[in-house]
Amino acid sequence: MLTNFQDVLLILLSILAALAFLWILKHFWPSVQRRDHNDIIGWQVSVLGTTYAVIIGFMLYAVWTTLQSAEINADGEANCLVNAFRLADGLPAAQRVQVHQLARRYADVVINEEWPAMLQGRLQPSGHGVIQQLWTALLQTRPTNFSEQNSMNMTLTEVSSMTEHRRMRELQTKTKLPPILWMVLILGGVITTLSSCLFGTENFKLHCVQVISLTLLLSLALVAIADIDRPFQGAVRVTPVGFERARATFAEFPPDTP
Repeated sequence: MLTNFQDVLLILLSILAALAFLWILKHFWPSVQRRDHNDIIGWQVSVLGTTYAVIIGFMLYAVWTTLQSAEINADGEANCLVNAFRLADGLPAAQRVQVHQLARRYADVVINEEWPAMLQGRLQPSGHGVIQQLWTALLQTRPTNFSEQNSMNMTLTEVSSMTEHRRMRELQTKTKLPPILWMVLILGGVITTLSSCLFGTENFKLHCVQVISLTLLLSLALVAIADIDRPFQGAVRVTPVGFERARATFAEFPPDTP
């Protein structure tokens, strides 16, 4: 993923490339000769601009929706962890202590190991083993009354939901726009920008300002899509705030004793 500095550099390079094309076009095809074709060029730019606006708007909406979905899913996983921790109070003492310890460990593993790995685009399976231990601890529970049985069932439901959220998070870690869509976005931006340079105007400086404005807007949109494209990477990403709140909740409870 690009850093903020690289994003700014890419935007500046896009603007310079557009101005360079405009300057070259001015020397090889003077504005006086292009004015007669402004009607046709205007129609072309209008169609291209409208089509590209729809495409880029849809892509921006798609990646933003994916980011929000990943954030909701991560918070759901953390909430299930807290619920399992609380519901374990109704289990027999040995299982209660074990579930509480595993819940605390899972929060630490997700925050300290898995999230930094996802930031680098890697999957860290450390938490998978903790979940397996949670399942084992719950399935080995032998309730002695209805209250313990009910608590075990509800805790199993929360752990099951947490496992589903985890699988979804692992899939979302690798979520990104396919190359064919990036090709459409980049080529569409290049064609739209270069088409705006074809207008023949008397005021060259004003034309430069218009080209700069259009290039800046399009490059900003593309950079935004690139940053949001990976939910757990880039400048705009999902943070482990849900698990941090879960860990803070666990810290409010005294150490468990069988």
